[in-house]
Formats: sequence, structure tokens, C-alpha cells
Amino acid sequence: MTAQIIDGKAFAATVREKVAGHVARLKEEHGITPGLAVVLVGEDPASQVYVRSKGKQTVEAGMNSYEHKLEADTSEEELLALIDKLNNDPAVHGILVQLPLPGHLNEDLVINSVSPEKDVDGFHISNVGLLGTGQKSMVPCTPLGCLMMLRDHHGSLSGLDAVVIGRSNIVGKPMAQLLLGDSCTVTIAHSRTKNIADVVRRADIVVAAVGRTEMVPGDWIKPGATVIDVGINRIDAPEKGEGKTRLVGDVDFASCAEVAGAITPVPGGVGPMTIACLLANTVTACCRANGLSEPEGLTA
Repeated sequence: MTAQIIDGKAFAATVREKVAGHVARLKEEHGITPGLAVVLVGEDPASQVYVRSKGKQTVEAGMNSYEHKLEADTSEEELLALIDKLNNDPAVHGILVQLPLPGHLNEDLVINSVSPEKDVDGFHISNVGLLGTGQKSMVPCTPLGCLMMLRDHHGSLSGLDAVVIGRSNIVGKPMAQLLLGDSCTVTIAHSRTKNIADVVRRADIVVAAVGRTEMVPGDWIKPGATVIDVGINRIDAPEKGEGKTRLVGDVDFASCAEVAGAITPVPGGVGPMTIACLLANTVTACCRANGLSEPEGLTA
């Protein structure tokens, strides 16, 4: 069996088109332009790339983009004051503080200082609690993107057996909650799980988000299962030349693709969906703030 490739890049483009359509209607019918504020502290190279990409895609979707770049030695007091200002700015509907933060800043304190209604990352403790109890919340972007792709591929997820490998607050736990919300039977596996191969092998859906390079081999996968690979790991690629690297996921793509029914590649799978869902969350936050119907197909 050769698995169907779930093209996250193409799917993300479709999501961005939907976002742009909703933004155009908000402008035309209500005179409202959704606004996303991104806060970057310091000069982490990877974070700078992410912020540039987020800003570019925000503008391309017709939204307002507000970028705040702060020095690495910015004090906690200064950062919290900026977030408070953004919380009270009616033109800003979504706030994202780019992680990781410099070591002298308390990430939990900063994340929880963002207004839950504007927390388009879905990391605020209030949104975590709302998601966990099945109530309306802002949903973390990466799990939301995974859910969208699974719904698109399967239609209904009801009754399917899902295993999430990884228990992080950013992906593993919210992914499990979203799958439960769609009536899957859900197991969270992790580094301490006994007989993990047997646990994974029974799953109709495998979401690998453990952060270990190519940890999941093909013989862990149930024939015909859907595999969503959230991992992004950089490894040496001597075949490309000295000092060159390439990206791989948390599953061994070649062996898993021989068994699975469908699989996301790395790169080009889950990654593009994360920013697309950030834009979707910003539109959702804007609609909620203005008492308007939520955008169809862009929320959990």
C-alpha cells in the first residue's frame, strides 16, 4: 500500500482563501478590518523568520498587521505594559507573543496577560480550560490545523480510534481534546508509555507530536491508518553537500507511507497549516468581538 499524501501546503492555501473571503465580507458589510498584533522580543533568527511570514500572510489576507519588535533586554514590566495596551486597542483582534522569550521573562505570566478573547495562540489558561470542558474557546493553531485536515480526509471522525504521541500543552493535550470533541476514542502516548508500539498499532489516526526524530516506524502503523506528523527536526544531509541539513518529522516517512492510508509529509504537511489557522483564529476573534456569526469552516 502506498499512502495518499495529505498536502498541507495546498490545504493551507485553501484556508487562506476562505480567510480572505471572510475578511472582504467583514469590510464590505460591517466596515471592520481584523487586526493581528505580533510581539517579538529579541533577535532569535527562527522567530524573526516566523514573524516576517506571519506579517506577510496577514496582509495578503486583507487584514491589518501590527508588529512590535522589542530588544532582548526588554523588562517584564515593559512587555506587560505593551500587552495591556494591545488588549485595550479595539483595532487589534488577535495578539501573538512569539515564543521562546528571553530567559529573564516569565512565559506563563506573559501568555496569561493576553486577553483570552485575543489569545489567537490558544495558550491562555482560560482557553485551555474552556477547550478541556468542551466550551467555546480560542484553539491552538497547530492542533486546529491537524483537525481540519483530518475532517477533510475522513469526513466524520466519530468512533475512530486515535492515538496522540506527545503530551505537550501546545500540541498533544489540545489535540486530544479536539479529537474527543469530534467523538474519537483517544489515547495519549508518550515517552513513558509501556508497549507503545502496540498502543499506536491499534489506531485509525496517529498524530505524532513528540519531538523525536523519526521515532515512529512503519511497523507501528495499522494498515490504512491516517498519520499526521507534527514533528519538525533538522538532521544532517551529506547527500546535499558538506554541512547541509534537511527536515524530517517524528515518523519515518518512507516506512510509514508503505503502510498508512494517508500521511502528511515534512516539510509541506502540518507546518503551513499553523499560520493559516492563526489567520483563521484572528477572523474568529474579530467576529466574536463584534457579535457576528463565526466564520464557517475555520473553527473547531
